[in-house]
Amino acid sequence: MRKNIVIGLQDFEKIKRKNCFYIDKTSFIKEWWENEDDVTLITRPRRFGKTLNMSMLECFFSLDYANREDLFEDLLIWQEEKYRKLQGTYPVISLSFSKIKETNFEATKMKFYQLLVDLYDKNYFLMEQDFLRKNEKQFFNSISMDMPEFVATEAINKMSSFLYRYYGKKVIILLDEYDTPMQEAYENGYWDELVSFTRSLFNATFKTNPYMECSIMTGITRISKESIFSDLNNLKVVTTTSDEYATAFGFTEEEVFQALEDYGFSEEKEGVKLWYDGFVFGKHNNIYNPWSVINFLDVGKYNMYWANTSENSLVGRLIQKGSRRVKMNFEKLLKEETIECSIDEQILYNQLDRNEASIWSLLLASGYLKIENYEKANAFSYAKRMKYRLSLTNGEVVGMFQNMIYEWFAEDEDYNEFVTALLLKDIDAMNKYMNRVALQTFSSFDVGKKPSEEEPERFYHGFVLGLLVEFSENYRVLSNRESGFGRYDVIIEPKNLNGDAFILEFKVHNSKKEKNLEDTVKVALAQI
Repeated sequence: MRKNIVIGLQDFEKIKRKNCFYIDKTSFIKEWWENEDDVTLITRPRRFGKTLNMSMLECFFSLDYANREDLFEDLLIWQEEKYRKLQGTYPVISLSFSKIKETNFEATKMKFYQLLVDLYDKNYFLMEQDFLRKNEKQFFNSISMDMPEFVATEAINKMSSFLYRYYGKKVIILLDEYDTPMQEAYENGYWDELVSFTRSLFNATFKTNPYMECSIMTGITRISKESIFSDLNNLKVVTTTSDEYATAFGFTEEEVFQALEDYGFSEEKEGVKLWYDGFVFGKHNNIYNPWSVINFLDVGKYNMYWANTSENSLVGRLIQKGSRRVKMNFEKLLKEETIECSIDEQILYNQLDRNEASIWSLLLASGYLKIENYEKANAFSYAKRMKYRLSLTNGEVVGMFQNMIYEWFAEDEDYNEFVTALLLKDIDAMNKYMNRVALQTFSSFDVGKKPSEEEPERFYHGFVLGLLVEFSENYRVLSNRESGFGRYDVIIEPKNLNGDAFILEFKVHNSKKEKNLEDTVKVALAQI
């Protein structure tokens, strides 16, 4: 009997109780427990089962779920006697930062405070016990929405000590989506304030906490150690390039194909692979996007389910305002080619606007890019980083970026008319469009205060990306791959060799060498 497909349910206990569709990931419990790391940070793209796995860990270890063999008896973990005895035997502190998405630091701090107040309210029964001293009860009561920052940063540490003394066992700490507030802080301009607060919180929670058995954090990105993890020397980091836990997040091809057969979609394996496969974790290829696969199983239609689950404003802005080289590399990606670049998995959010490696690192961590292969640095070349060859992950991601580029020009109702004018060789209509778009849209593709003096190529490469999507069905759009004289800016080449090709040359007027715009045009024509 087919189990019900439920979209967006991330509560393990409820999934099992309602007998919903679930792919067994309980081997993750054994792998994590036997690695015996103090603090584990696992980064995976959004909607890859991080929250569900954290819920599963809570249900397995927490005393709140003691004697709940009904949740695990049909799963892999229950086949081992050792783990049957382990279920429901630890105090667990489980928190999620997923809803901390505020536009300023004070509001963000209040969201943190609310989580801590809820944690203490949940364990208020401790106040009714005799083991708490007077000053500890005073601290317990001080956890409120108006507590000082130094009290808030010590709150999880203190609760760990209370639970340890009450139960006689050290605490397991689970923290889901730890980096959500950090991205909001970067985008809204309060990065430094949040970094200072988070560093103190993490230091007290994960480093100077003798009452912690072990802990695990999940997120999309690995924030640089210098930002919030500078005091943690007991942190095990598992990123998308690591082999650990590679199949615990996302679906393997075997799991997907079995599900397709179970739900009557066995003939759709090739299509599902094209749309939703492509993720690579460590040495494991063919990891599928679980969110999209589940949605496909539900409705039986191909769509950009994962790409549409949240806005991609940060990614779009980084590409729009990126350098000429960023845009040229992105052109290659849109044509389903590969690019070669260095990757630094420690994301430096405060360098995203000026560090190209950080941009590609963020796109890789977020699941938009995958590693095709890589070249290890020479052991004797200390400064050299590994070179990675990257491509867009799958058909869903390609479609997402094509739609994003369409939206950049969506407000410009005449954009399609420009394309038509170009094909009809209507110079007047093209000129009218370019005059207007250069005045109104230039700033969307250039971050300089004086665009003509600071990489004017950024504008036309943004324009090329639009042409690339608009013309992709019938034309190949190529742009200059190198700097230097005598290179074309844009070539639009018909796939049908009987069609017309177009060469576009973009010129910034050089007042030192050219008297007027006519001279500039003559230089452009000569270059063509």
